Amino acid sequence: MSYFEEAQAIWREFVPPSGQAETVQGELLRAVEKLRDEAMRNGNGNWDKGFKILLKYLETHLLDRAVFPDDVRGETRGRLRRLGMFMMPVLDDATYDWLADRVVDYYRHYGSKPHTMNPDLWR
Repeated sequence: MSYFEEAQAIWREFVPPSGQAETVQGELLRAVEKLRDEAMRNGNGNWDKGFKILLKYLETHLLDRAVFPDDVRGETRGRLRRLGMFMMPVLDDATYDWLADRVVDYYRHYGSKPHTMNPDLWR
């Protein structure tokens, strides 16, 4: 992870102990870590609609043309597709760390933005 300290700062400041974050950057990082935790701890055994919502949220923001060049968006798209293959959980940190770095890039570009709570997401 290239931006470990910045990601930690986002986590401390913007990710609540439970529930959705109030900011986009907090919710993006929370999504990455929820997906990591489910794969590593449970082998995606609890995979449900909530994890699909988290993937879609990451896709919506981390494929932003204003922030990321084509090559980075292509890499992000590929990594998110791979995470979506939930029957074969991603069990190495590299993918999650890479996505967390993209969250930092997103935050660097936009700063803090409010997150609209999704009533269908209880993860």
